[in-house]
Amino acid sequence: MSESSRSATYTSVITEQYTLASEYLEREVLVDIYLPVTDLPIDQLSLLLINDGQDLLTMSFDAMLEELVTSGTIEPLVCVGIHCGAERKMEYGTAYSADFKGRGAKAGLYTKFVFEELLPFIRRTCKAPSFKHKSFAGFSLGALSAMDIVWNHAGEFNKLGLFSPSLWWRRKAYEDGYDDELDRLMHLQVRKGGFYPWLQLFIECGNLDETADRNSNGVIDSIDDALDLIVELKAKGYTDAHIQYLELEDGKHDVPTWRKVFPEFLKWGWGK
Repeated sequence: MSESSRSATYTSVITEQYTLASEYLEREVLVDIYLPVTDLPIDQLSLLLINDGQDLLTMSFDAMLEELVTSGTIEPLVCVGIHCGAERKMEYGTAYSADFKGRGAKAGLYTKFVFEELLPFIRRTCKAPSFKHKSFAGFSLGALSAMDIVWNHAGEFNKLGLFSPSLWWRRKAYEDGYDDELDRLMHLQVRKGGFYPWLQLFIECGNLDETADRNSNGVIDSIDDALDLIVELKAKGYTDAHIQYLELEDGKHDVPTWRKVFPEFLKWGWGK
């Protein structure tokens, strides 16, 4: 039987924390690597990068992943939680442009960190010359960052997970003539971008994510922004087969909500 067709066995998930010195970010980055114990070659495993990796510790992600992998519910995959730094609002955002307050000015540097420092480190540490597929996920502003990186490097990724994404990120303040159609930075990038048929998106919003309703239509802004993003994606050619949208009636903008829905994301992306 060939290596690629063998039935894999899994006994556990090993979690190790590393400190990576980043020249681009001029800081030390804590990185948690969740590595399944399997008899499959490492290059047959997929890689999932996760922004705001410190939140994974709060949600006991290691136990969640181990249960899903060892039960055979999902295929084994390597997950990497990237801890945010003190300048989270500068490093996350859109490399395309800072927002109206100048936040996200280091998003381009964060992108370089991911490709030129983090990924080579992961390959060396895991002894993996390559991975089967690469995906990216994040929470809130970390979700916006993940989408910005994936959208602008779509050839490198095949799945994207957005949890309560900060899609309101805008280049103009409301009092300065803000326009939904012109000023939301991620929506603009999608409108100007292409159609990448291999790319799949999982988008989660909660009805209790926030209370703001800038257009007074009875729908909170976070849900409006997510639904508008889906409209932009479908205008490019994406279909319901590419996009999984999940709206939680009792979902909040917090780790317990994301903990509740993250297994659904993993089963959606890597379920067996």
